Amino acid sequence: MRRLILLRHAKSDRPAGVRDLERPLNKRGKRAAPVVGERIAGEGLRPDLALVSPSQRTRETWAAIKGALGDPPEKTVPEIYEAAAGDILGAIRAAPDGAGTLIVVGHNPGLGDLAVTLAGEGPRGLRALLASEFPTAAFAVLAFEAESWGAIKAGQGRLEHFVRPRDIDPDLAG
Repeated sequence: MRRLILLRHAKSDRPAGVRDLERPLNKRGKRAAPVVGERIAGEGLRPDLALVSPSQRTRETWAAIKGALGDPPEKTVPEIYEAAAGDILGAIRAAPDGAGTLIVVGHNPGLGDLAVTLAGEGPRGLRALLASEFPTAAFAVLAFEAESWGAIKAGQGRLEHFVRPRDIDPDLAG
């Protein structure tokens, strides 16, 4: 069984004159990220590898949660920065097969589109919610009966979890 955790970066700031790639987390994002990391760990999920976009907001999000997840190895993957679903899937398919659980820290709309594309099974209500939104700091967990990451395909995943920050703490909604 392979597990894929798709995590959208936490809420970011938009300071004037700062390039998109360098946008930091805002106060709410800095509060939400560690809470989400604890929730992922609380679900018993310990990634073997993290694929992280090179943006400041994704790197800050990852830095805030990785300790709760056992500080797994990470790889910065430029191809997932603001990428389409297919590009993110390409990065996942290239992941080493020794990594049974993989986390991808990236951006919308590509990350949300990929989650919907991969989720062929799972609770109907949860899949409908996933299709309607993928807010900042939300994560989806998909399970695959695949021998390798290279073998995963659209509709093959079972959606096990979709958690938004407001599902954990209503004060993190927004």
